[in-house]
Amino acid sequence: MKAKTIATICARGGSKGLPGKNIRAFAGRPLIVHTILQALRCEHIAGVYVSTDDPAIADIARGAGAQVPYLRPAELATDAAPKLPVIEHLVRYLEAEGAAIARIVDLQPTSPLRRSADIEAALALQPEAELVVSVTAAHDNPYFNLVEAQPDGTVRLSKGDGSGRRQDVPAVYALNGSIYVWQRAALAKAAEHGLWSVQCVPYEMPRWKSVDIDGLEDFEYAEWLLARHGAGRGG
Repeated sequence: MKAKTIATICARGGSKGLPGKNIRAFAGRPLIVHTILQALRCEHIAGVYVSTDDPAIADIARGAGAQVPYLRPAELATDAAPKLPVIEHLVRYLEAEGAAIARIVDLQPTSPLRRSADIEAALALQPEAELVVSVTAAHDNPYFNLVEAQPDGTVRLSKGDGSGRRQDVPAVYALNGSIYVWQRAALAKAAEHGLWSVQCVPYEMPRWKSVDIDGLEDFEYAEWLLARHGAGRGG
């Protein structure tokens, strides 16, 4: 059996910042549906799987074409539950059912402004990389305007002495959370030892596609960006 690439989408029912945000109407569709449709339109993704503890999210996800093989166990559905064990739990379940999985594309449902083309580009960037992770150019830079508190109550620049030119220092990126492309073995390693136990290759996205919806202001800003940039529904 040839190992395949699957997409995972992790969506809890609880949200303190914006209750019910994963199924809140965004540009005419429940928020999570945008991510599901983006994944379904990718030629190189063989199946789209949602991990959730919420029956309402599960019903909407199935209606959009995703597969929801079970409701997530309570211990993996708390505010404190790390995400990597949730993905690993889903992948192991599918493998126990007979699936052969080579790569896992984890897609954050609160990043609706990515497009299917971004997912495909991340998949194609370095196919053998342990992890390809989406990033955006950081607004703040530790060499210029990020400072750290010192024991004496003062602050100092995080890196360097501030004497260099911005264009001469290393490029700095922010993880935008939108796309993670895992090799199967790397996911298992990271689930046990943490994200930075594997080698990460960056896939850069523009800032407007990198909005992560946490609260109502993010939600409204993302809708405005969607309208401004003309991104088609579902990518």
